[in-house]
Amino acid sequence: MYATERQAHITRHLAERGRVSVVGLADDLGVTTETIRRDLDALEQQGMLRRVHGGAVPARAGSITEPSIAERMTVNSDAKVAIARRALDVITDGYRGAIMFDAGSTVGSVAAGLGERVAATGARLDVVTHAVPVAQTLSLLPDVALTVLGGQVRGLTAAAVGPSTLSALAALRPDLAFVGTNGVSPEFGLSTPDPAEAAVKAAIVRSARRVVVVADQAKFGVESFVRFAGLDEIDILVTDAAPEEPLAAALADADVEVWLA
Repeated sequence: MYATERQAHITRHLAERGRVSVVGLADDLGVTTETIRRDLDALEQQGMLRRVHGGAVPARAGSITEPSIAERMTVNSDAKVAIARRALDVITDGYRGAIMFDAGSTVGSVAAGLGERVAATGARLDVVTHAVPVAQTLSLLPDVALTVLGGQVRGLTAAAVGPSTLSALAALRPDLAFVGTNGVSPEFGLSTPDPAEAAVKAAIVRSARRVVVVADQAKFGVESFVRFAGLDEIDILVTDAAPEEPLAAALADADVEVWLA
């Protein structure tokens, strides 16, 4: 197979999956990992992708670049729905407790599936969020008590941030938190482009008794501008593909449970 054919295969699969791995591509194409790395290097130089640990993700302008919530809702939507369904398994029969919902498209998918899960388990929940789209979704559930945290709403993510949001979070101790992230890295941990949003995410992680991070495989190896939590601060990572090394080892060392959708 010619290099142009391999690279077309890589870019097509990257568009479909949001992330490609060196080992997976080598197996798919029947070539060595060194050949794949050269192809990825060439595509990165063309601006077609960005190299990360073990593979590549779609090209971005940099660590502070952040798509809008509307744009993110259309990316990897099937994977996000599957991740949401798996994440909701944490709510067992007869569950009673308070749940914090972070901002983000994958967390939004979790919120969208909550009503069905409540009906199936008989759970009784108090839910809290600082995200306007998530609040709108949760407000439609008749058997769920909803609290919305105030603050200055970021247009890009429709999430409340700032001192009033952080003050409200400091007074809460939810049993469970569903948290989104822009990056999951073995060295850097969990990260997001905006400092104000990172501060809220960090406060959510500190406040919750149990932290469930929902992230598709496109986030693996990505390091955004601001770190908001270490891997050792989370309890469960729900994703659509098994992390490869060195992320898999870092998650195991941090005693993070990895749930596959």
